[in-house]
Formats: sequence, structure tokens, C-alpha cells
Amino acid sequence: MKKPPYGLTEDEYTVLKELSTPIKIQEYLDSLPINFEKKAETYMSPRRVLRTGKAHCFEGALVAGLCLMLAGEKPLILDLKTTDDDIDHVVTLYKRNGYFGAISKTNHATLRFRDPIYKTVRELALSYFHEYFLDTTGEKTLRSFSGPINLRRFGTSWITREDDLWDIVEALDSVPHTDVFPAVNKKYIRLADAMERKAGKLTEWKARDAGT
Repeated sequence: MKKPPYGLTEDEYTVLKELSTPIKIQEYLDSLPINFEKKAETYMSPRRVLRTGKAHCFEGALVAGLCLMLAGEKPLILDLKTTDDDIDHVVTLYKRNGYFGAISKTNHATLRFRDPIYKTVRELALSYFHEYFLDTTGEKTLRSFSGPINLRRFGTSWITREDDLWDIVEALDSVPHTDVFPAVNKKYIRLADAMERKAGKLTEWKARDAGT
């Protein structure tokens, strides 16, 4: 039998190779408890995600990128940057018949999977704008987005590394980002209303579900 690529074990490859479409990848990520980073901030490789059985958005994006690589597609990720009082989000891009979609690991009812209906990356990024707000104040916090970032630029060691992938995180922060709206328009942006904020508090996983 041919040796699995990228230093993967037979067991790892068997799991990942089955995730051959964006929907299958998303369903797998949805099955993983969210990584609450109970002991320390983490940026785990796909190998560590498979071993620990949990992930947050960055970690899920790398797993999704690897699955797309194994399926012969480009492993493209997209960084969504927020105000300082919120948390950035990372999704994995895919394309079908010229239209972009996104695979997304999140613990909330929003910021989730996107079907391939967006003609440009900007269209896709903006689809997250109205859902991206602070539950406490309703302030919409998405401010900018990167262009597609091909994970192959980081080689392939990120697939199996045992250390946290700070170098990739720092690279995401440093690439050029495009503003979602001009600063002068901030005064026209409405706060999320009470119903939206109530929905925004829905979560899929509780801290007890993710173990240690």
C-alpha cells in the first residue's frame, strides 16, 4: 500500500481522506467540541486536532485546508479581522463553478458554513458582517478581511507539528487586509437589536463538552 502523504499515519489519512467534499468536512468539524483553550492559548496542527478531538476556528480551518489538499484542491484560508474587543475569525475557502463558499468552525449560531454562491471573496467576507457583533452592546465588529492565503506557502510541516503554529498566526496578522467599510460610515451602522443579540448568545458546545 502506498505510504500516506505529508507524514500522516495510516489512521490519520483514513479519517481525512473520507472528508472529500466541503459539506463532509464541515460535518466533521461540527462534530468536534470547540477548543476552549482551558489551559493556554493553542494553535494546533491537524495532527493534534485529530488526537485531541477538539478545535477552534483557526485549527478547524487548517484541518479543512488539509482535507481540500488531499482532494486535489487549493488549501485557501481567509482571515476576518475585528475590533480589539472582539475575536478574529478564520475560515477555509472553496470554489465551485466560479463561486466561493467557506468552511467554518465556530461555537455560535452565526459565522458558520457558507454555500458556494459568492462571486468574489469580498462578497463572502461581507456575508459575515451583520452576524458579527458583541453580545453585550450589539456593536458590529468586523473591520477587514485578507485575500485568500494558500497554506502551501508554509510548506507542509504545519500538518503534523507538535508545537503551536504561531508563525502562521503571525503571518495572517501581517498580510494586507481590505477594510469592510470607510471609517466615515461607522456612524451609520446600526447596533444589533435585542432579538439578534439573544440569538447571538446561542452556543453549540459547553466547556464541559471539550474535556481538559
